[in-house]
Amino acid sequence: MASNDDKQKCSSLVHVHNPHLDNMKDDILYHFNLGTSSHNLPAMFGDVKFVCVGGSPWRMKAFIEYVAGVLGLEDPKSEYPNICAGTDRYAMYKIGPVLSVSHGMGIPSISIMLHELIKLLHHARCTDVVIIRIGTSGGIGLEAGTVVVTKQSVDSNFLPKFEQVILGRTVVRSTDLDQTLAEELLRCSEELNRFDTVIGNTMCTMDFYEGQARLDGAFCAYTEKDKQDYLAKASEAGVCNIEMESSVFAAMCKLSGVRAAVVCVTLLDRLKGDQLNVPHEVLNSYQQRPQILVSRFIQKQLSTSAKSLLH
Repeated sequence: MASNDDKQKCSSLVHVHNPHLDNMKDDILYHFNLGTSSHNLPAMFGDVKFVCVGGSPWRMKAFIEYVAGVLGLEDPKSEYPNICAGTDRYAMYKIGPVLSVSHGMGIPSISIMLHELIKLLHHARCTDVVIIRIGTSGGIGLEAGTVVVTKQSVDSNFLPKFEQVILGRTVVRSTDLDQTLAEELLRCSEELNRFDTVIGNTMCTMDFYEGQARLDGAFCAYTEKDKQDYLAKASEAGVCNIEMESSVFAAMCKLSGVRAAVVCVTLLDRLKGDQLNVPHEVLNSYQQRPQILVSRFIQKQLSTSAKSLLH
């Protein structure tokens, strides 16, 4: 009979729900250029507790460099090598218990990455993992530079669900995120007191232009008034920002049993325009804000864990 400790450890593992994996001699994580036979995944990743994912490889390398400094783990001689250097699909970096992975742009790209990331964490037998998406977004009624911690990811009809067609059938999955984690992140921002942070719903779309009611795409069959009316309805539904990954991210993290959060900075207020016209250095400073907030959260969590071990 399993002990209570064994049961607790099992419940804190990253879960997969695929019986076919049990019959595979080798699970090749193709887009990471990793595999269960070619790599010792528990040795490489077994200590991971925090996974941060974001769109661009450059941003995720910048994050690992920043968090290494915050945690005092930086190595002046280290260039933080890309673990997935054998592929050009995604980039992955690690320092201590922190893993940083790029996911590209849009639901299909992050979905592929998450399938392999979840399997990697499962094969590595990681426990008590927190996964946080850090990124950029368009705000609704918020000043540029405001950080939004997602309360609920909603679709283009403002409904909290993610729909996917599997074997010709539409499967609907929940987009619930960990509300306690969201509140913890908000408290970290209040302690930092460096930029405005709010908790609100995030609308996840399948497109950057028409799907987000922009007027500057190659095609547009609606008016400025149509756009404003739609964004007003979104705001009434509690939507604070718009991006293209949160729904599938929330759905897949919930299925795998991990605590998850989405932290995105707004680059503009979509009620005032569609195009970015601020200097590059300003945008760069905005993009650093989710990194600063999440690094503070990780630092606090590790400090709390260290104190508990001393007692």
